[in-house]
Amino acid sequence: MSDSDHSATDIITYIGVPLAVLGVLPILYNTAMTLTALSRIKRMLRHSKLTGLTRSDVVNRVIEVELPRYAVRPMDRFSDRAEYWSLSRHPSSIPGGSWTTFNWRTNVIGLKTQRVEYADQLRQPQVEVAFDELICYLLDLGAVPDPHGWRLLRSTGLWTPVGCCLMLSPDGKEKALTIAPLDGSDGHLSLAVSWAGPWTTRDYSQLPPYWVRLPPPPRPPPTADENEESTAAGDSKSAAERTSSEPLREDTSSLQKPSLDSARQRGASDARHPITCQISTDGIVTALSQIDSQHQPQSSLHLDSLYIEHLRLRASKSDGAWFASAATAYGTTSQTILWNYKIPDDVLRFARKETVPCGVLVVLGVVDEDATPEWATRYDADHGKQLDAFARRSREQRAAIEAENRMPPAQKAAAMRERVMRENQQRLDEMRDKAREQNQRRETRLAEALQSPKWDTKLVADHHLAWLQKKGDVGADLTLMEAVGTVLHRMVLDGQFASTLCRMLDLWKAWAENGGMRKSDLTALQEDQTSFAYATLLVAIIKDTSSALEGSMSMDLQECLRMWRTVRLG
Repeated sequence: MSDSDHSATDIITYIGVPLAVLGVLPILYNTAMTLTALSRIKRMLRHSKLTGLTRSDVVNRVIEVELPRYAVRPMDRFSDRAEYWSLSRHPSSIPGGSWTTFNWRTNVIGLKTQRVEYADQLRQPQVEVAFDELICYLLDLGAVPDPHGWRLLRSTGLWTPVGCCLMLSPDGKEKALTIAPLDGSDGHLSLAVSWAGPWTTRDYSQLPPYWVRLPPPPRPPPTADENEESTAAGDSKSAAERTSSEPLREDTSSLQKPSLDSARQRGASDARHPITCQISTDGIVTALSQIDSQHQPQSSLHLDSLYIEHLRLRASKSDGAWFASAATAYGTTSQTILWNYKIPDDVLRFARKETVPCGVLVVLGVVDEDATPEWATRYDADHGKQLDAFARRSREQRAAIEAENRMPPAQKAAAMRERVMRENQQRLDEMRDKAREQNQRRETRLAEALQSPKWDTKLVADHHLAWLQKKGDVGADLTLMEAVGTVLHRMVLDGQFASTLCRMLDLWKAWAENGGMRKSDLTALQEDQTSFAYATLLVAIIKDTSSALEGSMSMDLQECLRMWRTVRLG
């Protein structure tokens, strides 16, 4: 055999081995690419501070990544102040992780497994968050709603185009909250968030949404007696300091006095400082007394919780509903973007109705009769009739006296006694007739007052505000809105005042729904006219709010929050 001849073994060696090597190359390539992608994925998870489980199939070039799914909520505004107002130190760069821009309170609710081939295919699971809490948090940071986006979301729902802007940066130039793709959202509204540090234009000293600040009533100027009392108190305090080294007798009264004085001082201090209240869907949640201490920086807030059980929402009492409605109306203006408590429809209908007759205000002494339309019967002056009756009685008396003078003494005395008795009886009859006529006219006037034209609630409140200012119960320079704030402030601190005021509101609402005011209702108003005056202020502010926000962007936002309680953020 020559050198050029090759055996079958040589052919297999020269051709088969290279072919076998070529067959293994795809496996080697897949292994290298899989390990490279796995390394990138682990690096991405490590940089984003995510804990995930990874598995790889080098033959099929598949990488499984198991990441936790979270339910999140914003940090507490008071206890987690630093985290609440700052951005996360390690935001995720993985698509779907825009929520890691902020610091959250997280809770693991499940795991999500992804099968990817390349690192670019990895997606971070979206988180579940309450829609109202998310919007409240962004508004608190300084975000501005986009009216067009909310109107579009309300009308089209889940078909809203991806990228539609709902919230803008404070300068209105950048998108802060947008519609995200529905991939993996399981039918929930999908959102994406973006934020930068300089966009935070608010701080903890400003009230967040759902909170309202109630001002204290203005302090009256000190009188001479109060100045003398304060001087005497200072002298007694100095004397107490001088004798502090002397032994004190320990008796029951001395043990109870410090705590009693402390409670009184605490109540007086709360009455002089503003109160901030949180109003949720269930009414008032928290009431805090805001005291700016002279020994602390002016930017710090010292918050002390107040007793609010008498203003809680209860099925058996309406006090909580009235307070929450009035506080919501007080904190809601044409510029208000978000509020939480929904004023009941029956309260809104009651506030819009004209239910107070103008004649009743005249009877109560709140309005002059000349300022109202003519509603009462006018009686002509009966001075002429009285003069005629007096002249007739005088003539009869003179005639009787002349006749008596012509009688014998015994008969004259009897006639005189009879005349005096007759005149006394006549005077009594005239007094009874006059009293009966006055009572009849009074009853007629009350009936006509109850049937007189009804005035708008705002007009009634304006007159009662002037009446309260004239009495000195309300500051002379306070507007209707400011007066309502002081009334709500007093309702928080004074449970008896709040209960009395709410009973008057219930009485008013009852007669408005049952055909109008009756005589018994008018009697109740006369017995506690001051409470009714305060009640008119609260109802007027509720009426103004009910008509201020109809058709506004705030209504679109509120409706969207009602439709989607929970959203996916990624």
